Amino acid sequence: MSPRHLLMALATTSLAACSSPSATPQDAGDSTDAPTYQDDADATPEPDADADATPQPSSLRVASFNTSLFGTAAGDLIDTLSNPDDAHPQKIANVIQLVRPDVILLNEFDFDEEHEAIDLFASNFLEVAQASDGEAISYPYRYQFSSNTGIASGFDLNGDEEIGETVGTQAYGNDAFGFGIFPGQYAFAVLSKYPIDVEGMRTFQNFLWKDMPENRIPEGFFSPEALEVLRLSSKNHVDLPIDVDGQTLHLLASHPTPPAFDGAEGRNKRRNADEIRFWHDYIRPSASDYIYDDAGQIGGLEDGAHFVIVGDLNDDPIDGNGLDGADLLVADARVIDPLPESTGAIASGNAREGANLEHQADHRYDTARFNPNVGNLRLDYALPSATLEVTGQGVFWPASTEAYFELIQVSDHHLVWVDVALPQSDD
Repeated sequence: MSPRHLLMALATTSLAACSSPSATPQDAGDSTDAPTYQDDADATPEPDADADATPQPSSLRVASFNTSLFGTAAGDLIDTLSNPDDAHPQKIANVIQLVRPDVILLNEFDFDEEHEAIDLFASNFLEVAQASDGEAISYPYRYQFSSNTGIASGFDLNGDEEIGETVGTQAYGNDAFGFGIFPGQYAFAVLSKYPIDVEGMRTFQNFLWKDMPENRIPEGFFSPEALEVLRLSSKNHVDLPIDVDGQTLHLLASHPTPPAFDGAEGRNKRRNADEIRFWHDYIRPSASDYIYDDAGQIGGLEDGAHFVIVGDLNDDPIDGNGLDGADLLVADARVIDPLPESTGAIASGNAREGANLEHQADHRYDTARFNPNVGNLRLDYALPSATLEVTGQGVFWPASTEAYFELIQVSDHHLVWVDVALPQSDD
């Protein structure tokens, strides 16, 4: 039985009638394919000719995965990914090769200006089968996004009456625009089998928190001077257009700060809720006229556009310490909540220890597991627009009695995916 079929057997919902085009075995492809970068937009490569790298038209699998591929200093991730025998990225790649998404957001993937890390991950790990019965996978289009993490603000943002100035220290991270002990730590990247429209991409890294109407900035906590520079996004918010057989799918990617590690003022949980609310406003023209991107363009997504909101949103709609960010999105009429689930989440939830005893949500939908003080939560999302048809969903979280259980230890978050079909074009 192939890894793909074993994975299908693990899912709690049948994917036999709704499998994505990436279910076809794939050759490794040409690792020398040049990804599309913003400064190299004219050098867009053509996808490989094999079946898996050339998806069937108008249908695709979109995924989000917090990979924990970060280092403790700039360049650490490049060093890690330069070693094809490193066990951590091998296991991350193995999971991706099993699920075989067509487009995937990788959270906690350190940024580097040359996009070297994502190229190394593709060539040394994804394009090499990570199991004896495994199948390599190729992503000709890839992009790393700059991040507010580890960028010095110059202000006391955590209220300890000091300004952390030494890169590599906790104090420095606490006062950065987004927590990170060096610039680019905990950033994110995208891999795609479909062409990325880099020129049409919008980023919102510099959007100021104070410019969101009815924001939840804790009153009196930040100095007036700090509020003039404090950015909403703890990493980045990105609208990445992807060309799917002539139609545009907007990948709306972010990784909001956890609603934790703050004091009575609740600055992080408030920021988390507003970071998530940003997408709620962005996808409706009537609510997005306050939004400006890093290029100065005003407004949000056009009405009727196809999109998938992806990311480790760090908020459970029912349990945990968050406010109402995630439940605002999953209840949004413009969004479909596919409610991805897994057998592993059910088994882990049934163990019912620590905070899990107090949780109210059905554990089958959890996507992350933490120590007993926090418990299991639904934090990771792939939420398509109501303009799309959902044909499948899942979370890579096998139970202990199932194949590939050992792979879940690679991250405290699990890969989440949704299969969507785009409506036929009128052209």
